[in-house]
Amino acid sequence: MFDAFDALYLSFSAVTWAIVGYKARAWFRDRGNVDLGLTALMTSGVPIVFLFSAPSVYRAFDRLTGVANLAMVFLYSAVVLFASGATVLLLRWTSRGDEESHSRAAARSRLAVWAVGLTWAVAIGCFLVGRPDDVEHPRDFSTAYADAPGVVAFLVLYLLIFGVSLAGLGTLCPRYAAQLGRSWLAKGLRTLAAGCWLGLVYCACKLAGFVLSWAGHEQYWLSNGVAPMTASVAALLVLLGFSLPAVGPRAAAWRRLRRLEPLWREVTAHAPEVTIPESRWTARWPLADLEWRANRQMAEIRDIQRGVRRHVEPVTLEIAREKAGAAALDEHRTAAVVEAAALRRGLGNQTVGHVARPSADSVVMTVSADPAEEHEHLARVADVFHDPLVDAVLTELREISAARRP
Repeated sequence: MFDAFDALYLSFSAVTWAIVGYKARAWFRDRGNVDLGLTALMTSGVPIVFLFSAPSVYRAFDRLTGVANLAMVFLYSAVVLFASGATVLLLRWTSRGDEESHSRAAARSRLAVWAVGLTWAVAIGCFLVGRPDDVEHPRDFSTAYADAPGVVAFLVLYLLIFGVSLAGLGTLCPRYAAQLGRSWLAKGLRTLAAGCWLGLVYCACKLAGFVLSWAGHEQYWLSNGVAPMTASVAALLVLLGFSLPAVGPRAAAWRRLRRLEPLWREVTAHAPEVTIPESRWTARWPLADLEWRANRQMAEIRDIQRGVRRHVEPVTLEIAREKAGAAALDEHRTAAVVEAAALRRGLGNQTVGHVARPSADSVVMTVSADPAEEHEHLARVADVFHDPLVDAVLTELREISAARRP
């Protein structure tokens, strides 16, 4: 019968399988990327851990194999798979350079994998020798066998392998992140480091549980409550850290699309000839080609802005700046209001065939050479396109134009 722990761990497993599938899909598209393939392989251990952590799955597996608690070996083997991958990834990251450096890293990787494999083989041997009964313990394995030397050796060797890999990855990731500025890769590395350090808390809780048990002060809540939940959150953070560099830009592009969409539809209705038709795949699947679509929308809006420049009076920009200053807007908001007012004025004048003499030098307010910041600026323009402050600018312009008519 399923219980709350089954629902929790199976939900975690489903989520993490989806993340691993996303990483594997990326690797299938770029099979020459060894680091990406290694990441997909090592992270596949995380959903396996969650799967076998579900008590019903744990017991069903043991009944199927006829060996009590064998599921724990598979569960921890999945963790060791992650640890081995992390160790190899660490060695590859620290070997960026000439061919000789790569050769040394490859040799060290092979040595590390052999060392981890041998240590884990010894640990499994300790498990087989030291398991004292045939009772399943999916939730209290470490405390149930705290007095069995073989099982304790199995668990300590597992914690040693896992802890060393976490400490190495948790130390190296922030160093690389510091060199990458505010990129999504940097955010992913910092999230990965947080998951590694939280994983070390899990290791500490398990070790503390052993010591307290040997001292005659059983603390089941520490080993069987705090430790597994800490490990679960740590695993989710680790997977999120690996996924952010790929998912982050897509999520940002989706948000940018949602913000630009109303402005893009409105301005391209005046000049449909500048738009590029979407592919059949993009039209049917709204999450396809997000970054390309966001970039395309921005380029098409910019084309239309430049096309209406000769229809915009210079006074438009002056009035917009004055009203933005009176409203105490910051620099970014002011630039967005000025650009929105110029674009609306230009489109309106173009519709009636009015050409400004003289015309504005530019209606595009370039705020940065960074494309991400330019995208954010244009999204702010979309946000204020129908703002009352922009309406007030256009109202004053119409009053000036009316006053000049004979």
